[in-house]
Amino acid sequence: MKKSSKKSEGKPLAEAVKGKQEKSAKKGKAKAAAPQAPVAETAPAAETLPASRQAGKARKKAERKDGRLSGLDAAAKVLADAGAPMSCKTIVERAVEKGYWKTTGKTPSATVYAAIIREIQKKGDAARFAKTERGMFALKT
Repeated sequence: MKKSSKKSEGKPLAEAVKGKQEKSAKKGKAKAAAPQAPVAETAPAAETLPASRQAGKARKKAERKDGRLSGLDAAAKVLADAGAPMSCKTIVERAVEKGYWKTTGKTPSATVYAAIIREIQKKGDAARFAKTERGMFALKT
């Protein structure tokens, strides 16, 4: 059985529903009439940023302790050695064979593909990679 609220007991269903609609409309008007607080800026002022980030200077990458390359660096090295466009699957196979990169993931080629695409989109003309055709990448010269 359905439980009814005490306020709507004894009233016909149409009146109970109408009363609830009026209450929710009043609440909505009260919320809409409330003034909006100004939104603070999220970007810090240039004076508060460290000097290395103020002029748009690129950060130096920290070297890995184990001496291995990242997936992107390994892909760049493999493409430089090959000198021709390659698929991500082939890039990953060669990087693992040569010991440039080590992975335990289930889809390392998808990981490298996504990282290459992200670099191309983020850096534009400054990216190390170029997409030559569907699924094929080359190193920019």
